[in-house]
Amino acid sequence: MTNELLLEVKNLVTEFRTEDETVKAVNNISFTLSKGETIGIVGESGSGKSVTSLSVMRLIPNPPGKITAGEIIFHSKTKGPIDIVTLPEKEMRQLRGNEIAMIFQEPMTSLNPVYTCGDQVMEAILLHQKVSKKEAKELTINLFKEVQLPRPDDIFNSYPHQISGGQKQRVMIAMAMSCKPTILIADEPTTALDVTVQATILDLMLKLQREQKMGIMFITHDLGVIAELADKVVVMYKGKIVEQGSVLDIFSNPTHPYTKGLLACRPPLDKRLLWLPTVSDFMKTNDAGELIESTPSVKDVAEKHVLSKEERTEAHKKLYSKQPILQIKNLKTYFPIQRGLFGKAKGFVHAVDDVSFDVYPGETLGLVGESGCGKTTLGRTILRLIEPTSGEILFDGINITKIDAAKMRELRKDIQIIFQDPYSSLNPRITIGQAIMEPMQVHGILENDKARKERVIELLHRVNMNESHFYRYPHEFSGGQRQRVCIARAIALNPKFIICDESVSALDVSVQAQVLNLLNELKREFDFTYIFVSHDLSIVKFMSDRMVVMNKGKVEEMGDADEIYSNPQSEYTKNLINAIPKGQLADIRASIEKKNKVSIKQ
Repeated sequence: MTNELLLEVKNLVTEFRTEDETVKAVNNISFTLSKGETIGIVGESGSGKSVTSLSVMRLIPNPPGKITAGEIIFHSKTKGPIDIVTLPEKEMRQLRGNEIAMIFQEPMTSLNPVYTCGDQVMEAILLHQKVSKKEAKELTINLFKEVQLPRPDDIFNSYPHQISGGQKQRVMIAMAMSCKPTILIADEPTTALDVTVQATILDLMLKLQREQKMGIMFITHDLGVIAELADKVVVMYKGKIVEQGSVLDIFSNPTHPYTKGLLACRPPLDKRLLWLPTVSDFMKTNDAGELIESTPSVKDVAEKHVLSKEERTEAHKKLYSKQPILQIKNLKTYFPIQRGLFGKAKGFVHAVDDVSFDVYPGETLGLVGESGCGKTTLGRTILRLIEPTSGEILFDGINITKIDAAKMRELRKDIQIIFQDPYSSLNPRITIGQAIMEPMQVHGILENDKARKERVIELLHRVNMNESHFYRYPHEFSGGQRQRVCIARAIALNPKFIICDESVSALDVSVQAQVLNLLNELKREFDFTYIFVSHDLSIVKFMSDRMVVMNKGKVEEMGDADEIYSNPQSEYTKNLINAIPKGQLADIRASIEKKNKVSIKQ
């Protein structure tokens, strides 16, 4: 890292105007970015961090948005210092993708589905560099090798839907790096990725930064990721910067209660908590969102909720003295591939391959592994949303692989699922009140719609929502609120058993903590049994009594969640644990030392 400035943001204000009001999404913020430096911008959804990055790229849609005040001084390698705010659009287009590049949060929506991955990267190269198509193709394939894509020639000719999420993100990085930019803006580039893929992507970005001495603006809600990557941290809340400083200062001595809250929301790996702290535990605000009261340190709040080893052992003795509610015996789910003439399968994907385990009443069983390991297929097979190839699924002593569709529909009242994406699992044309009532009507819960409506309003209160929300539509809510609606819908039928399929993976850490606390609270209140599916081992460890680690359709290892974390038996599980961004001070100091050694060598 050098002191050579690349970007100076001075008193920036970005507003969005509606018929009713003007919202200052970014409100008078200032920060700088130097050559070879990584600045982490953190905050929850709505804090203004993505709008900040879009302002720097001059991609704010106008109307309704507009940069109304401030300067964004970019130190161009060809033109010297220029103010991006006042730059003509034609000159801005020459900068975008060339000197300032951006990796967007969701690669599937950023890549054009009708063009191959190779064509899309080539387009960026041909637009900004004076090279032939043949040279552009060679450069693209070299970039694919550089970002460690397997079979770069095949991926060049593949369409986005034909490759995995991690591979799509690497294609986006290759596109962003194609013109050797001075500044790389990464907007939540690893949010939906497995921890192992995330670790690879972060290593790759640091490697490319060292080689090309770029400045990186890394935007995320996860302070654990920032600890591994950033030199400097900017914490945003409701459009304002509430705290900024070196990564070591922010993590060792956070001064703003909001920062303390963000640090405490992530499930700790070194202790077992009954309840995750949330932002509201550290700060009280008035109706305008202004801070009116703050509370003590992260340690003081977290220590109130620690569960001792003795208490946990005693609870498990009672739990495992019961008969299992669910027994999975030698379950297999295979998908046919490469159908030849007459529809004959030439091979099979072994998505679930001879899996066996029991689940006990009142237990939370964690199901963890990378994308493609078979955990989601297993969850859906248990519900018979996907038909098993062979094996047995015994629920309350009934082999549900042998019952007909009518009996299975009746049994689904007792087995519910909360899906990963709450928006796509809610009908956008009906209100959330109707969405929660509908399964109650199907299964004849309560005697009439008046009684059902009263029950729905009770459930909305139970998941920290209010009566007025009954009449609103899904698009009127945040991601966290929509997930609460899906939880209310799942518990409306008084089920015995709930499968949570990646139900918090796309949420902010603070909202995630609220939803995890809610699920645990409902479990204690209604005596639910959960299978909790996730690729994030730290969340699974917090939620689970026991854990099943899956890899390539098989059970890699199974046992007590704390035991597996402290003493993993398989290399695969060790790699999953090592890939978790821990955000501990010792790791931050080691990372700083490593960066300093690299810069001295250079």
